[in-house]
Amino acid sequence: MEYVQERVATLHDFGGAAPDAPLARATVVVPLTGRDHASLAAERVLSTLTDLSPASVIVALRTDESRLADVTAWLDSVAPGADVLWCNAPAVESVLDEYGLDGPAGKGRDVWLALGVAAARSEFVVVHDADATTYGPEHVPRLLFPLGEGYEFVKGYYARVENGRLYGRLCRLLYEPLVAALAESSDAPVVDYLGAFRYALAGEFAATSDLARRLRAQRGWGLEVGTLGEAFRTAGFDGTAQVDLGVHEHDHRAVGGPQGLSDMADEVAAALFRALADSGVDPDFDALRDRYRTVADRLVDQYATDAVFNGLSFDPADERQQVTAYADSIRPPGAETRLPAWADTDLDPRAVERASATALGGREGV
Repeated sequence: MEYVQERVATLHDFGGAAPDAPLARATVVVPLTGRDHASLAAERVLSTLTDLSPASVIVALRTDESRLADVTAWLDSVAPGADVLWCNAPAVESVLDEYGLDGPAGKGRDVWLALGVAAARSEFVVVHDADATTYGPEHVPRLLFPLGEGYEFVKGYYARVENGRLYGRLCRLLYEPLVAALAESSDAPVVDYLGAFRYALAGEFAATSDLARRLRAQRGWGLEVGTLGEAFRTAGFDGTAQVDLGVHEHDHRAVGGPQGLSDMADEVAAALFRALADSGVDPDFDALRDRYRTVADRLVDQYATDAVFNGLSFDPADERQQVTAYADSIRPPGAETRLPAWADTDLDPRAVERASATALGGREGV
């Protein structure tokens, strides 16, 4: 057990932390895809939220119309009080197109849509995924507690250890060595900020509704890193906290293949470099790639020692192969695709909510 503080306020779990938190002033957003519905993890998350009773729960749903009836029926059974926002409904797509906000869909866009609706409802917003089999009723209160103490943005962190192995590969083998390599050649505050988080790719965060309205959002898998860049711009070190959520166990992805970790690495790296560009940091990508490989190689050795210390299985050769694959993601980020802050668009989130409700056939609670 440790109690080390980072550049941002770090709240530890010293044994069953269960702080009083402003649940009645918060809306919880849970992104969900049709293919992930009906999983045991999602059922656990949503049923736990129902028992927790925040002010409201919004399920940011992305699914084909062919699956819609099955998904919504399941949601009614496990989380009858939750509101469904059908993020890729044709009517919602039409509204976005009308305001020039059409474009690629993904997790980031789903969360952005739900953030607009949630920020119009409640003083605080919590966002977390629905894939953690270890999800517990303490998670939302822990994320909310710092907001009640005056912080504006809160990030969750946790250990990714299960089945006798270390996981969290994209964070351990791409994000952490990449930010450390950047820090070797840049003293920009944004680099220091990005390096202060213990699990930067966690999908769990909370924010004041005012800050949520000022966040620009990556459309896809770069959401988590992009959100940190936006939090630096809007909350800074003094307005940020991170909280211990214990040990997380959830689904794992292959490195290769569609929507594998290599594809995710491209979006994560692009989001990171866009956040750096916002603060005037323009790295030499070739030199950075070389430094990244050096730092990542050192970290693999350190993870191997930690794994042996804990009796865990560890394959250094496989980890280094992943580093080689992720190194290809270190390149200029390409065209800007971020969604604007809600505060900077004329779109009323209630129009999105109405479009979703119409597409869902006026389901009760939407």
